[in-house]
Amino acid sequence: MCNLSWILLAARSNCLRMRRFKISYAASRREVPCTLSFSMYKRVLLKLSGEALAAGSGFGVDAVFINAVAEEIAEVARSGCEIGIVVGGGNFFRGVAEQAIHMDRVAADHMGMLSTVINAIALQDAIEKTGLFCRVMSAIEMHQVAEPYIRRRAIRHLEKGRIVIFAAGTGNPYFSTDTAASLRAMEISADVLLKATSVDGIYNADPKKDKNAVKFEEITYMEILKLGLQVMDTTAVSLCKDNSLPMIIFSMRERGNILRVIQGEKLGSLVTA
Repeated sequence: MCNLSWILLAARSNCLRMRRFKISYAASRREVPCTLSFSMYKRVLLKLSGEALAAGSGFGVDAVFINAVAEEIAEVARSGCEIGIVVGGGNFFRGVAEQAIHMDRVAADHMGMLSTVINAIALQDAIEKTGLFCRVMSAIEMHQVAEPYIRRRAIRHLEKGRIVIFAAGTGNPYFSTDTAASLRAMEISADVLLKATSVDGIYNADPKKDKNAVKFEEITYMEILKLGLQVMDTTAVSLCKDNSLPMIIFSMRERGNILRVIQGEKLGSLVTA
């Protein structure tokens, strides 16, 4: 049953790829030189947490780690896969964290959104140092540092081979960057939502605290909701479930994992509707 789901996911991705494929002037002007490596997906949305960019230091951006991540993302782009990215901001400020306990929730969430813009600009700089083109699109308008988010423009950037980073979440308080990732993935018609985390999949308990935690190779969104697993917030899970968007959760600690997932290797946990 598990293998069948992975096969169906591959078939769905191939169908979407054939539907989108066009021989056009725009395709001939792609700004990313494609290599011979195979990409299972035509377009993906990658969710990166802010804490991951801090690389264990707890605050700020780790320069060595973010450059390593940028190199991996560049490898994915060069494989021929169009990639959009949503970054969190927990390495600077989180609206629901203890540091915001006495703040108005809306004000705290706005501060969290601005934190994601800082991470987006840092990641953009690292990606552009690999020689690729990258655009930051913000849900909150700030023309001096980022483009405003416009769906059609974002899709056009992707079609031209540019990497697009979506910053400032959804632009609305009370919605997490997980929800933003789910929303942007559906808006750009991504084949799959990839969530890179510090663990290698979904477990029935925290594997860092419970040595007997059992990993799910495959699970449905409904089972996540029923079991109360802290994979994503319930709004993001429900959004993916209602729109049949598959998701793969995997570890980003091992070098090259992002490309391996793109190429169809079974890593992490597959979540289906």
